Amino acid sequence: MLYFAEVVDHAGFAAAGRHLGVPKSKLSRRIAQLEARLGVRLLQRTTRKLSLTQAGELYHRHCVAMRDTADAADDAMQQAGTEPRGIVKVACPVTLAQSTIGPILGAFLARYPQVQVDLRVGNRVVDLVEEGFDVALRVRGTLDDSGSLVIKNLGLTHGLLVASPAQITRQGPPAHVQDLARMDSVSMSAVDGQAVWNLVGPLGEPFLLRVSPRLVADDLLTLKFAVQSGTGMCVLPDYMCSGELAAGRLVEVLPGWGPQPGIVHAVFPSRRGMVPAVRRFLDFLGEFANTENHPLSPGDMPSGQLVVG
Repeated sequence: MLYFAEVVDHAGFAAAGRHLGVPKSKLSRRIAQLEARLGVRLLQRTTRKLSLTQAGELYHRHCVAMRDTADAADDAMQQAGTEPRGIVKVACPVTLAQSTIGPILGAFLARYPQVQVDLRVGNRVVDLVEEGFDVALRVRGTLDDSGSLVIKNLGLTHGLLVASPAQITRQGPPAHVQDLARMDSVSMSAVDGQAVWNLVGPLGEPFLLRVSPRLVADDLLTLKFAVQSGTGMCVLPDYMCSGELAAGRLVEVLPGWGPQPGIVHAVFPSRRGMVPAVRRFLDFLGEFANTENHPLSPGDMPSGQLVVG
């Protein structure tokens, strides 16, 4: 099974043989024996090309999973008792870094004094492999676009539609979701002066709210300042405004209405060959996410309005 996975991944017997240090003839013979045992043809062989049959495609996926699991088991044994050290390069969206990840990094570095973290804060979507990142933290509505990356789910996010008490006094509290259209707003983006917010009600009912924001800014902290000054309402991650809500400086505009929850998660290229420092960082995030009443705890997380990398 290992030989078959390597032959497919290296697109031929010769390249796989060089990688494994095994003669091409031996690889060919072993694959033929494998096909005979299974009773199916896995590879279509021509003088110029090697391709998978339909059965071969299915079998290859299982062989790769077997190989990676075995490699991960070896890595785990090699890393047991090894003091994590080295640099962990992490991509993180701005607001998540400023209000959640930043405050906990000190605890992680204190626990592992031989580890350094290179945190790149920005809302650009990064290519982990091309740019050499070990981990990227993301907030998305779905995990379907993560491709071949390995995912560590850290919990759901919730957004809150908030405004200042002064704005509510000035414009009056909305009684129904349709009343939101008459209220001043600020937003991360707008097209031709108009922004569209997809909201969901307490019973799961959808509502498409179109607003003409008085301020457009691609930074949530800037928008938060505008909301506090009474300029307009906005959807903000709960971890950005929980203190202001508790102090009465902000209020929920229409409780129960907000965007669909997002998913906070870490993505990384592969478990195979993961260095101890990266593994410990991911474990730390998972441990922190399970802390009761913390912003990274499931069901108590930031909003999916973020555009993250």
